[in-house]
Amino acid sequence: MKKILIFPLLNSMPSGHHQVADAFSEYVAGDSFEVECKKVDLLSEWNAKAEMVTVKAYLQWIRRSPHSYGWIYRQFAFRSKEKHSAKYFEWLFMKKVETIISEEKPDLIVCTHGFPSFFINKLKESGRCPVPCLNIYTDFFINDVWGRSRIEFHFAATEAMKDKLQQEYQIPRERIFVTGIPVSGRFREGKRSKEPQTVSVLVSGGSTGLSNIIGQLKEGIDSSKWEIRVLCGTNKRLFKQLTALNNPAIKPLAYISSKEEMNRLYNEVDVLVTKPGGVTISEALEKELPIFVSAPLPGQEEINLRYLIEQNLAFALPSSGNLLEFIARTLEDTKQIKRHQAAVQKHKQSLLYTSPHKITNAIELMLIS
Repeated sequence: MKKILIFPLLNSMPSGHHQVADAFSEYVAGDSFEVECKKVDLLSEWNAKAEMVTVKAYLQWIRRSPHSYGWIYRQFAFRSKEKHSAKYFEWLFMKKVETIISEEKPDLIVCTHGFPSFFINKLKESGRCPVPCLNIYTDFFINDVWGRSRIEFHFAATEAMKDKLQQEYQIPRERIFVTGIPVSGRFREGKRSKEPQTVSVLVSGGSTGLSNIIGQLKEGIDSSKWEIRVLCGTNKRLFKQLTALNNPAIKPLAYISSKEEMNRLYNEVDVLVTKPGGVTISEALEKELPIFVSAPLPGQEEINLRYLIEQNLAFALPSSGNLLEFIARTLEDTKQIKRHQAAVQKHKQSLLYTSPHKITNAIELMLIS
């Protein structure tokens, strides 16, 4: 039996990198491959306590000082090789990555985070990793943390990313597959059902804030016109605050891990309000939900939002004004909605997952390389 070793990052945080890793495993399990998929978190393998401390510090940093996070992200994710060196991180982690690969003996390595991809690329540069590797990018752009020059295969979110990989890194086009950001196949099940008398809004992103939106939920909302469901994630304080409002139009929801339950939610709502994280956006695009994006965190969310707006795949919420009034006006604008729907259809039709046999062929190619 062949083995695929998947490297996401940060086990104790339910991130998009893990969701994409799980979606890829689903693709493999759904085909006739006799393949074992195993996830390994580099930081946990190196030091489990350090991983837990890192996650806690990371979440607090984003909540308390998003602008400083954005500045650091830009410095390292779009760094100049002359100005920045990763020698310290190479010293800390390179040997660990090499050891994991040697012990696991995979037939294919899959990276859903740039951090392990960087080290595997370095190992390949020195001839110390003969195992073929696949990068699965989890945003609508590629930052400089990802290893690229020696990585054999790529799942790109857009055609523009494919062009960039080919032109800047001379990667053969036949080794770059435009898949979008992979999401669970469960989100292709069922159709959205609408309740004509109300507009049902799903608000996602409670674990990292959306404070500008949550503040508006304290105002009077007509339950005969609106139904607001708020995914609070692991934010227990937010869940309690919204419950205490005792407003029949607002329904706070605790963390949901079940893909089936999330799919049911998507099928029941009319609109998604969210941060521009790659995976959540991709799930909503699959469900063809109108997407309204709140003020993004500095860093990758800003770049994702720019792409989504340019492609008419989402609507940017204004920084001021009434949230629900803006949503209502947009939904009533027939031309704008038709333009958005056409853009979503064009995006979906460009993706490889619309032809499952092509995904199967791609994975088979990687396993026999």
